[in-house]
Amino acid sequence: MPLRLSKVLLVAGLALLVTLVAFGNITDYGTNFAFVRHVLAMDTIFPDARIRYRAITSVPLQHAAYVLIIAMQVATAALAWAGAWRMWLRRRAPAALFQRAKGLAVAALSLGVLLWLVGFMAIGGEWFGMWMSAQWNGIETSFRLVAILLGALVYLGQREADPE
Repeated sequence: MPLRLSKVLLVAGLALLVTLVAFGNITDYGTNFAFVRHVLAMDTIFPDARIRYRAITSVPLQHAAYVLIIAMQVATAALAWAGAWRMWLRRRAPAALFQRAKGLAVAALSLGVLLWLVGFMAIGGEWFGMWMSAQWNGIETSFRLVAILLGALVYLGQREADPE
């Protein structure tokens, strides 16, 4: 039972974290949009970088990318809250039922990994050269989130025995 409770609390904690990230992006749209705008415009990467042709300078496209990021964060948070709740409801159930209850949580954590690994690290970091920017570099934060989410996925994936 303590392992199950720790898994529920871990998923709920991650749901809270992603909820706060999404809330910050929604309520402080302009400040956080600046990050996305500069990364996509590639206006703070090394001056002699030859990848500038990849830049997206269209403001409507930049807003669309930011709205997509926020939507993925909201979806991740919603799935994580629903997953934590489903796991909570089945915390005393047989192991097979509790295992099935993890589905939404696994989907949430996987979506979060995709957002920060693919969206921020691969696309933002490598395609748009975010790693070259001293001011608008989110690689470290993204890596931290990916590591936390992957660790949680591994822990969540461990099976536990039937409750006594």
